[in-house]
Parts: sequence; C-alpha cells; structure tokens
Amino acid sequence: MDWMRRYGWRLAAAVSLVLAVVSALEPRGFRRHARLRAQAEALSQRNAQLREENLRLTREIEGLRSDPAAIERAAREELGFVKPGEIVIHLE
Repeated sequence: MDWMRRYGWRLAAAVSLVLAVVSALEPRGFRRHARLRAQAEALSQRNAQLREENLRLTREIEGLRSDPAAIERAAREELGFVKPGEIVIHLE
C-alpha cells in the first residue's frame, strides 16, 4: 500500500498527460473545439455587422416613407435625377 501512495500521484499525472496529448492530437478533440470556437466568434461578429446594417436600412426605409428630402436625395444620388434648370457638373 505504501508504494501506491508514493507512485499513485505519478501514475495519475502520467495518465492525465497522455489524455491531454491524445485530446490535443485527436481531430475531434481540442483542435476541433478551438476551430469551432473561432468560427463561433467570427459568426458572432458577422451577426453584429448584419444587425447594424439592418438598423441602418430600417432607418433609411423609414426616411424614404416619411421624409420628402430623403426621397429627393435618393432620387438624385441613385437615379441621377436633376431639377429643371439645374446644371450638373461631374468632377472626378
């Protein structure tokens, strides 16, 4: 029994080390966990970007529904409309 006390913790440490190495090298182990965590972070960032874009587009839609100046601005910028008598000068 005395030898178990002396070498038991060494055996437990060796087994733990072997399991850690196997987990690190196993494709479905630690590496997969790290890869999935990185993918989840990237998706989270993309979701935040899309949320911001959706909010911006919602504000733009509301402006186009209710603000005549926003409608005029969109017509001028996107469709190239001009008022009668205006002169357009394109600078590049």
